[in-house]
Amino acid sequence: MKRFHVHVAVDNLQDNIRFYSSIFGAAPSVVKDDYAKWMLDDPRVNFAISSRGARAGLDHLGLQVESDAELKGMRQNLIAAQAPVLEENEKACCYAKSDKYWVTDPQGIAWETFHTLGDVPLYGESRPARKRDAAAACCGPSA
Repeated sequence: MKRFHVHVAVDNLQDNIRFYSSIFGAAPSVVKDDYAKWMLDDPRVNFAISSRGARAGLDHLGLQVESDAELKGMRQNLIAAQAPVLEENEKACCYAKSDKYWVTDPQGIAWETFHTLGDVPLYGESRPARKRDAAAACCGPSA
């Protein structure tokens, strides 16, 4: 089963944790100095925020899958969308290690499809200055 993923860059993490905790009726499942994440079942979403110096607003969207087989199926969907697909294996970002594929939609919004393999103690690779492509996502591929 897939879980919708939304990542928003924010100016003040604590204010936004309070706001989104109220909206979702739940505390985040992960809280770090620069990051928070809600893994919600109703709605089924992986909603993350970070304060890492990026311009505030939508950072990227995505679909989180539960298996390698589902991720391979998503890769086929991305290829069918006729957008360049960037593959990353065992990428450390957002305090997790994941296999993933990145594409950019026609509006320039980065989309990530990923299978989380486990937690890691650090945020992981940050990206360079924000651009409107997959390489600009919060933990997107290095430019």
